[in-house]
Order: sequence, then C-alpha cells, then structure tokens
Amino acid sequence: MQPADQIFSCGFELFGRVQGVCLRKQTRDLATMNQVRGWVMNTDEGTVKGQLEGTLPKVNELKFWLLNFGSPRSIIERAEFTPTKEITSRNFSRFSIRYHNVSSPKL
Repeated sequence: MQPADQIFSCGFELFGRVQGVCLRKQTRDLATMNQVRGWVMNTDEGTVKGQLEGTLPKVNELKFWLLNFGSPRSIIERAEFTPTKEITSRNFSRFSIRYHNVSSPKL
C-alpha cells in the first residue's frame, strides 16, 4: 500500500475513434472527481494525448478507464502509456483540456 502523500505520473496516447466523441471532457471530469491532475488534448494525428498525476490507485483507475472504456461514443483501438513513476512534487494544479494553436496559413 502506498502512503497517501506519494504522487505518481504517467503520460498516455489513445488511438481509434477518440476525437469528437466527448473523450477529453469525460476524461477531465473523471480525473477531477478522482483528484487526479494533469491534462488532455487532441493531436493533429487524430489521437488524444495527456498526462496523469495523482496517487497510484487513482492514476491506475484512470488508466484502466482510458484503456477499457473511454467515453460512450469513443472506440479506443489502442492505448499507450509511459511508465508510471513517482514524482517528488506536483506539476499541475488541476486537470485541464489543452488546446494547441493552429498556425494561420501563410499568404
């Protein structure tokens, strides 16, 4: 059993029908409900990437949900996770949806 003050972090990338299906919003809502911090965003490659940060049981719970469920309209064909590692301090104050800037076309 891990002490309550130990914080763990891992990154993820989801493949399949993962954009336009409320996956980012539901990931944020579930993470917030479970006191997991980090972020989630769509990529230009059609995947969803993110970072999880919290106690080991809560991070593992989110990983399980991302791998096996996702949002009701999503079809997660593959999920890749970076190794879960203990960190000494938090990097995020909450869980957020990130939006990347699309550069304007050059004229």
